[in-house]
Amino acid sequence: MTCAAGGLLLALLPVSAPAAPVGVIELFTSQGCNDCPPADVLLGQLARSPGLIALSYHVTYWDALGWHDRFGLAESDARQQYYVTQLRLPSAFTPQAVIDGRVSAIGSDQTAIEAALSKARPTLPIELRLDQDRVRIALPAVATPLPAPLQVIFIGYEPRASTEVGAGENAGRKLQEYDVVRTYRRVGLWQGGAAQFSVPLSLLPPEATGIAVLLQEAQGGIAGAAALAADAHASGASAQKH
Repeated sequence: MTCAAGGLLLALLPVSAPAAPVGVIELFTSQGCNDCPPADVLLGQLARSPGLIALSYHVTYWDALGWHDRFGLAESDARQQYYVTQLRLPSAFTPQAVIDGRVSAIGSDQTAIEAALSKARPTLPIELRLDQDRVRIALPAVATPLPAPLQVIFIGYEPRASTEVGAGENAGRKLQEYDVVRTYRRVGLWQGGAAQFSVPLSLLPPEATGIAVLLQEAQGGIAGAAALAADAHASGASAQKH
């Protein structure tokens, strides 16, 4: 371990995600790491940028130092380790930002992150729709065959939260957290032909009012991404004290 620096409204009419290319920033963070709050705040700022999907994965390995991160997921640990392998990094660290699945940076290094975001963005189109009690994912056929199947990854996230930390390196602080991943699931492989997937909204906790879908190459690069705007079906921030 290294330290480097309200519910879904099921009755909504179908809503489609924009088809424009987007960039993706994934932050690996922890409430137990005192270098992470600045990266959390930066992610919240970047999340307001047009054409950018920001996701915050809370890892669990900091819990051993005395504070249980209520957002920690084993899937976050596994996804970070996946990037350690794919990007040939010496180890996992927090806060770590991964941009478009291709570039790793310290999560609070705004200059490095913005430089990576200024490069090529994912381009494959994805359509997302809320249809009663399910999320519908539609992928149109591509003109050029894919060199390999892409993973279709479904993510439910909480747009904003606050946590009063009672122990560990951030004891006594009230942390502001943004786009916190609450549900992470691989829903299938896409071969490049027209395809549809669906995910029940019952998989999401009530606070996970944002939805994102990523298309990921075997080597780690994100080839397409889409999200439903959180304010289209959000009920506000959450706060909890442990």
